[in-house]
Amino acid sequence: MNTDDPEQLDVLPAPVRTRVLTLAAGALGALGEDEVPARLRAVRRFTPARRVRAGGAALAAVLDTDPDFRERIAARVRDGARELVEEIEQGRLPQTADPVELAALAYLIRPTGWVQAVGESGRRVLAAGEDRRRRIEDGEVLRLQAALDQARTSGQERVAALVAQLGEARDAAETARRERRQALAAVARAEQQAGAAARAVERVRAEADRAVADAAAEARRVQAQLARVEAELVTVRRSGRQGRTDADSRARLLLDTLVAAAQGLRRELALPAVTAQPADAVAELAASAGSPDWAGQVGTPTGPPLDETDPALLDQLLGLPRVHLVVDGYNVTKTAYPWLSLAQQRHRLVMGLAAVAARTGAEITCCFDGALLDAPVPAPSVRGVRVLFSRPGSSADDLVRALVRAEPQGRPVLVVSSDREVADGVRAAGARALASVALARLLGSSVGGTS
Repeated sequence: MNTDDPEQLDVLPAPVRTRVLTLAAGALGALGEDEVPARLRAVRRFTPARRVRAGGAALAAVLDTDPDFRERIAARVRDGARELVEEIEQGRLPQTADPVELAALAYLIRPTGWVQAVGESGRRVLAAGEDRRRRIEDGEVLRLQAALDQARTSGQERVAALVAQLGEARDAAETARRERRQALAAVARAEQQAGAAARAVERVRAEADRAVADAAAEARRVQAQLARVEAELVTVRRSGRQGRTDADSRARLLLDTLVAAAQGLRRELALPAVTAQPADAVAELAASAGSPDWAGQVGTPTGPPLDETDPALLDQLLGLPRVHLVVDGYNVTKTAYPWLSLAQQRHRLVMGLAAVAARTGAEITCCFDGALLDAPVPAPSVRGVRVLFSRPGSSADDLVRALVRAEPQGRPVLVVSSDREVADGVRAAGARALASVALARLLGSSVGGTS
């Protein structure tokens, strides 16, 4: 530290100079307006921190040149650090005290030997700064050494990872080359197979052309033969027309004789007109056995189509004389509209059957399982349809079989049920069985989903 002119603040170490200005700025606010030099009165209105920041140069200059002002500042500072000031005035510099604080107080108070005290404290400050710098440098060296070690370790790990990745890349490349060779081989095989397939297609096309030519020749031969047969048929028809006329006359005469005999036998026996049907006996038996009060009677019936599921076949069969149509009710409704409640299913089916009875005049009986009813229901008043419920302990299937067995041999009876066991049983009894879908389709086309 330069002590040639100890009264100059700018020769002090920077920490000491800053502390002197901080102490002076703090004490400046405690001075009266008349105790502050004119050039510092504006600075006095600043906050202590701003006094050092904005007015530090002016404050330092006044401290260097105005002993009275410095003494007024020293007097204020003395009150805030009285014990440490007494140590300095007695020429003692405590080793535990901050050397910067010691040097700043010695500069402001200036006791006997203050120059030596400032110099000693300055040297302590410089030594402390140097020691701090060395510690910082040592810490930085240690930090850099640790960073270097970490970088070296990280680099080794990175190199190991890159080596591993390189190995994986080599393995992947080898796998890719192997797969490429396999793909090329597969393409070659596919091309060979495609060539073989093309040749096979050519062979098949040639065989097809030959087959078409043979078929065309055969068709021409058949057409020629058909023309000969048609010519022969015309000849046969011409020759047989007279014979058929004689046979038709004999058959008509026999039929008239049988009708006349039947009418004479009916008059002879005085047979009354038929008012009851065999199915009525089955209905009475079901009602007397405790079945639900839902057995009604109406109308007259008709018959079926070409295939069990074809509504046209059912419509044709309903045109037979005195035909009786027996319907397995829930078997039909659960095929046609299973989403409805049981009561809605029964109502919709019975109304559709009533329309069929009115159109065909057929006798129609519809059978339902009585076990599925929660409670007795009122008998519906539907014209042309007899509605029966099975009695407890039996099913609608049993009721259908009983109705078929009650009919006389020779009367056309149609049973609508997709239950294979029911269909086989009624066929053995002489009835014609049709699938439920045939009736469902017939009702859909004839009544359009009556509700």
